[in-house]
Amino acid sequence: MQPSPPRRLSRRTLVTATAAGLVAAVAAPSRAAGAASARFHTVGRVKAAADGFVRYSWPGIYFEARFRGTGVGILLDDSVNDYDVQVDGRTAATLVSPGRTTAWIRGLADTEHRVRLVKRTESPWSEGRFGGFVAAAGGAILARPAARRRQIEFIGDSYTAGYGNVSGTRDCSGNGGVDRNTDSDLSFGALTARRLGADYQINAFSGRGMVRNYNGSSPGTDFRTYYDRALLSVEGDVWQKPPGWQPQVVVIGLGLNDFSTPLNPGECWSTQAELVAAYESAYHGFLDTLRARYGPRTFLVVSATNLGTSPFAETVEGIARIRRARGDERIAHWYYDDPALDHLGCDWHPSAQDHRIISGLLDDHLATLPLCW
Repeated sequence: MQPSPPRRLSRRTLVTATAAGLVAAVAAPSRAAGAASARFHTVGRVKAAADGFVRYSWPGIYFEARFRGTGVGILLDDSVNDYDVQVDGRTAATLVSPGRTTAWIRGLADTEHRVRLVKRTESPWSEGRFGGFVAAAGGAILARPAARRRQIEFIGDSYTAGYGNVSGTRDCSGNGGVDRNTDSDLSFGALTARRLGADYQINAFSGRGMVRNYNGSSPGTDFRTYYDRALLSVEGDVWQKPPGWQPQVVVIGLGLNDFSTPLNPGECWSTQAELVAAYESAYHGFLDTLRARYGPRTFLVVSATNLGTSPFAETVEGIARIRRARGDERIAHWYYDDPALDHLGCDWHPSAQDHRIISGLLDDHLATLPLCW
């Protein structure tokens, strides 16, 4: 729920090479031959740059390619975010704030491989840049992987982003901070999407709510201020939905930040009842926006979890009930909780184990929907 603190850690480069037999190295950046975007697959919100790179800032964005040969290079220009490089389904390296570089994975068998680059961290006020994959000498980048037929979009806050999920301790000040302990690829949404063989977007922004941000911060803005953007820090930016992005399910988790802290003097709402009314109105408007974008066939899943005595859960359930009464049969309500949740992530957020539990609960809920995919 809490917004991610400013990034103060100094730049580091490649930190781990974990898959057996793989050697990771950092070299001077180079340019991939041809149009980079034609050589990899992504459904993430990216914008093309003039130099052939793509720009992005939402968490969990991933890029996939196929190549033949004994190694693959990853072209990056990003001194803020962390990435995992996965080869043939195994994590080969973790890149920590890599800067402008080509990071190499070498020592592979001379055959065909799949490579996946995934952004672990959030960067709402900074953008990452990816320039594509390059093959080691004697190899080749092959035709990009086909898009998956199943597609899911996850909309939310820090819970959806996987904020501090790999920490194992709630106080992250002594173990690298939130960034070093966040892995969006292990968030419940990413876990569920991969288990279902689905492409996905994680459009999450820590600390932001439907109408009110954490503890009343950044008044005059909320999650809706940023949702339509590809680059979160660029005011007025608008992401152009490509024709191939048509999720069958959109899972929305917004409200923890609206209701987790008491109202402060001077906020827009004098009472909790006023806040609830504003939240309900904004939520309906947001669902109208999603319905207009994705059409009547997409399931919109409104979710809530245990937030003590706050009106969060019952308000979200009421929103779903009203939508269905109006004739929208593809609105679903998902409430999740489990006594095994330990909230051992940074700042009392769900841990990696919690995300696995929540993912399982989401799997069970999606199995109840008449999805034709």
